[in-house]
Amino acid sequence: MSDLSTLRQRLVEAESALHRLMIGELEVTVSVGGYGATTYAQSDINKLNAYIAKLKIEIAAKERRPRRGPLFMRF
Repeated sequence: MSDLSTLRQRLVEAESALHRLMIGELEVTVSVGGYGATTYAQSDINKLNAYIAKLKIEIAAKERRPRRGPLFMRF
């Protein structure tokens, strides 16, 4: 796993790439740390969304944000 600042930087890059795809660029390249880079095309938007979700989960785990449980209401 990477440190928190690296994960945040990757998230910014991935969200920026998603934005560029959504506004019409045909391909974007996203750095994946020491592993190189991945190129996404418009047909890969779902894969890019999955990568963004994975990064957000990893960031939340590093920040140790507790997940909120269900709310119960009594009347």
